[in-house]
Amino acid sequence: MIAATQPAQQSRKAELLSRVVEHVDIKSFDARPIVESMRKMSFTSRDTARAAEIYNMMLEDKDCAIFLTLAGSTSAGGCMDLYAELVASNMIDGIVATGASIVDMDFFEGLGFKHYQALESVDDRELRDMYIDRIYDTYIDEEDLQACDHAIFEIAGSLEPRPYSSREFIREMGKYLVANGKKPNSLVKLAYEHNVPIFCPAFTDSSAGFGLVKHQKENPGKYMTIDSVADFRELTDLKIHAGTTGLMMVGGGVPKNFLQDTVVCAEILGVEADMHKYAVQITVADVRDGACSSSTLKEACSWGKVDVTYEQMVYAEATSVMPLIASDAWHRGAWRNRKKWELAKVFAN
Repeated sequence: MIAATQPAQQSRKAELLSRVVEHVDIKSFDARPIVESMRKMSFTSRDTARAAEIYNMMLEDKDCAIFLTLAGSTSAGGCMDLYAELVASNMIDGIVATGASIVDMDFFEGLGFKHYQALESVDDRELRDMYIDRIYDTYIDEEDLQACDHAIFEIAGSLEPRPYSSREFIREMGKYLVANGKKPNSLVKLAYEHNVPIFCPAFTDSSAGFGLVKHQKENPGKYMTIDSVADFRELTDLKIHAGTTGLMMVGGGVPKNFLQDTVVCAEILGVEADMHKYAVQITVADVRDGACSSSTLKEACSWGKVDVTYEQMVYAEATSVMPLIASDAWHRGAWRNRKKWELAKVFAN
């Protein structure tokens, strides 16, 4: 199938892909008065204010390395530049994310492509005919995604055929964007430049998977692979290296659980590591099925993962509260006096 081959179809596709998602700029507004007001309220407002307080505690703690976890589609939905600013302003020191957040969203825009707001309710079969992919009320041009797949294929082909942790490969993606990128504040590019490691434990569950499958198919017996066990080992090494850690978690799932498990993994390796001292999770997941997208934070304490002294669950859709928490922290300015961990330097490459 070839997308949008007829003039009428091309015109319709252009109409649907005409309103670009504009990412929030946390420096352009000061959320401190709003967060202070929310502190005196109840329900999700007070939870959000408490989360902002804990995040500022992480930033003020001179011994604390901060990890961001990303699951879901908040990057495509308008928070992409927010996460990039956290790297640029030394407000996070490591990232664990889904492959989609890093590849289909950030690396994708780093190549110069865009996400678009849906203009109306459209039959998804019509979208398929035009090669438009939908994330709720956001559109992506599938032809652009295929170009992203090809960039991953090119990067894979440039590497020595051996196992790589996702961190190693994403570092190569950052290097690629330095040379070929179109967006100066891509998270992947900035993380490379600031030595902030990014891990994607389920890396191939993304647009990257297609490019890597093609790489293996065209290089039988001589191809690079992604080693998720190396991810776990490297991330545990960082937990041991950092000591005191704080978690800012958007969504849950694999990134959240993977990072929390480093405490247990360190113990198995014979190292007594402290539980994560600070933890915030923003999620809409329910607790009644025993999951909450990989357990509540208090529940995680029973597993020896997260201390409960400074933890906060925020049951909210993240694009509605993360800009407030991040803007509040940026304007309070504790990041200006933070140690620059540059955790990527712990590794040789």
